Amino acid sequence: MEDHLLGWLRTLDEDRLGRVLANRPDAIAAPWPRRLDTLAQRLGNGFAVMETLRGLPLPCLQLAEAALAMSRPTAETLAAFVDAPAGEVTPWLEHLYDHALAWPDDDGVIHLAEGVVRWWAAPLSLGESLDHYLNSWTISNDALHSLARNLGLPAHGNKRRIITRVTETLSDIERVRSLMGGAPDGTVPLLDRFAWDGPALSVDGGRFVTPGTPEKWCADHGLLFRPSWHVAEVPREVAICLRGPGYHPAFLPDAPEVVTIPVDPEEVDHLMTLAAPHVVERCAALLDNTSKTPLPLLKSGGVGVREVRRVAKETGCDEDETRLLLEVCAVARLLAWDEPSGGMIPTDRFDRWRLDEGSARLRVLLSAWWRMERSSLRKLDGKYGTVLGDDPAGSAVARIRRSVLSVLAHLPSGTAFADRVSLLRNVHWHAPLLDRELLFACAPAVLDEAKLLGLLANDALTDLGRALAGLTAQPGDENDDAVPMVEHDPVLAQASTRALASVRRSALFGPDLTAVVTGPPSAELAALLDRVAERESRGAASVWRFTTESVRRALDHGYEADLLLDELAGVGTIPQPLEYLVRDTARRHGEVTVTTVGCVIQATDTTLLAEIAAHRRLGKLGLRLLAPTVLVSGAGADRTLAALREVGYSPVPVSDTGEITIHRARAEEPQNGKLILLPGGQVAELAGFPGIAELEAPPYMLAEPTPDPHEHARRLLAASRQDAEKIGRTWAIIGRMATRLPTAQQSLLGFVVDRGVRAGITLTGGLTATISHGELKGGALDAWCEEAGDYLEFPLAEIVEVRGAY
Repeated sequence: MEDHLLGWLRTLDEDRLGRVLANRPDAIAAPWPRRLDTLAQRLGNGFAVMETLRGLPLPCLQLAEAALAMSRPTAETLAAFVDAPAGEVTPWLEHLYDHALAWPDDDGVIHLAEGVVRWWAAPLSLGESLDHYLNSWTISNDALHSLARNLGLPAHGNKRRIITRVTETLSDIERVRSLMGGAPDGTVPLLDRFAWDGPALSVDGGRFVTPGTPEKWCADHGLLFRPSWHVAEVPREVAICLRGPGYHPAFLPDAPEVVTIPVDPEEVDHLMTLAAPHVVERCAALLDNTSKTPLPLLKSGGVGVREVRRVAKETGCDEDETRLLLEVCAVARLLAWDEPSGGMIPTDRFDRWRLDEGSARLRVLLSAWWRMERSSLRKLDGKYGTVLGDDPAGSAVARIRRSVLSVLAHLPSGTAFADRVSLLRNVHWHAPLLDRELLFACAPAVLDEAKLLGLLANDALTDLGRALAGLTAQPGDENDDAVPMVEHDPVLAQASTRALASVRRSALFGPDLTAVVTGPPSAELAALLDRVAERESRGAASVWRFTTESVRRALDHGYEADLLLDELAGVGTIPQPLEYLVRDTARRHGEVTVTTVGCVIQATDTTLLAEIAAHRRLGKLGLRLLAPTVLVSGAGADRTLAALREVGYSPVPVSDTGEITIHRARAEEPQNGKLILLPGGQVAELAGFPGIAELEAPPYMLAEPTPDPHEHARRLLAASRQDAEKIGRTWAIIGRMATRLPTAQQSLLGFVVDRGVRAGITLTGGLTATISHGELKGGALDAWCEEAGDYLEFPLAEIVEVRGAY
């Protein structure tokens, strides 16, 4: 199949090949291919073909299935088979061609990718072709000659000719009808059952060897074949004839219409600017809450309903909003399980996230929702699922989400969908491989979630939702640590900035100790007021009230009265009653103190303890003498023991019961850093990067962009023309330049160039790299380096070893 595809690719012009590459980004993902044979392998990959099929509309799949049911389909015969004008069939065939899922040969016969063939085990509920059964090893020459005679055909000639005669006869509707005229009673209903409910059905095997039965007559005339004793199958060509000349496979070239109503674009835009800031602000509040009280998980997994309601009450969110945002934060890696805390707590990413500008924070959340493989607001049997629990639907939920928003994005501007059923029918036409029952179950939850995130308002897609639906980059799945291609999309960035443009950064302070924000508050303003006041209401206007308890809470977090008043003065004019409240609360703050100590040091010798307390090299422990025989340290017990032993003392650890405890420490084995190649040929040690130990993954590391499809098509075609000139040059150049390698390793290096295989190499100095997709450039090998994530040049004279990489 790849040979057919490669032959077709070689006939394409630059424009057509560019369209194929643009529609199949998987084919030019890193390491992007340099030859058409490598491209053909990529395009024919079964998993890639299946992912491409998921994105095609219903007419493409209907034509592909119909073509599979035909022996040698062409555009004309396929149009006649589905009973449609050629002008309606051709555009959808071209769509299949542009995705390299089908292609025509020189005679116009349509070939389908192997992955497409595997998808339909029985296209149109039809079985294998007659050629499959007649060429089987179970059919002897005598049986084949007997079949020909039963059909009234000449039995002479070789096997291939007899098979051709039999196939032509049993593919002709009129001849099959004529043949049925001499069939025993019961044959017609038997074959009708196979034609419409088959192709394989359970049968009584004994009736196939009993003379006079319909089953034996069908077997003798090639209308039914038995792969096993109790199972019979009807060949594809026979079933089509039995269905009659009026049978045509379904073909729906036009999408079902979505019922729409007009909406006010300005009102939709206004609702977006209210919802988007609210999402960022509420996520910050939820994460702040979990930083104070870790979110425990149930033994069965997920967050319990009681905890969801507690968090909702303490943060001022409603329950639906809390469910959604908790799952979004978990997928965005802002919230994660922490074993010592015994619950879900904010991660280091949250610290970086809250320092970003508002639009960047919003994009992180939207990107997480876009790839989230759970539906927060989907109900099963009238009940919500467990938050952060296992959703059996998995990635299908994410595909439903993207399909629904994609259809909404194509509705005319200024309109909203008026009927949910017509919307979902249209969605299923555009994504027919989605499970219909799951689609109708999940879509209402998708729409509700989109409203909460500011992507949908008054049943119309907002500019923010339109930007998200129009993303061309692959969103990835929810297990991806970072998806910068989505978070840094320029159109989404522009829409996010505009969605947050109306946020308020100032408040109106009243003499009744209230603060009013007329509009959506910025996350920074909301965080400041939440720290020092109690929120009383939210909506078009939000109200906070200052109390003694709320001000004391701010002071407990390290604020001083002057600093707190300065920050409040930065967002509004402070009335005198509020200043009096802050200063009076600060004056009484700290009258009673509570101290935390790392460990306690005891000794009967008071002079020894006084000496330890005054020791200059132990100053980093923060030692304080509470009593002549009691010393406290600000550091933990292990660190204090190590410091005391380092300066010459001999302390021993004591348990809570007063018993001396000695533990053997396990020695840590040194771990050497990994040498990697960087673009440009530079070398770096992975362990030497600052902060590499603290980070789970680089937070916003942009991947090397894939090449422009049309530009890469030009390079591929140019390389294809040069392939004939390069035959034999590879081995000569490697043999002359890679003199440090034995002959076998030179041959392996040649396969890296000629066939794109993967291999490991070692250079002088011990530097290693894993390479593939090589080309020779003078005295250097230009190959894809997996460690660097780019094409690098390696001097052939400096390669000292080549080994297979599997």
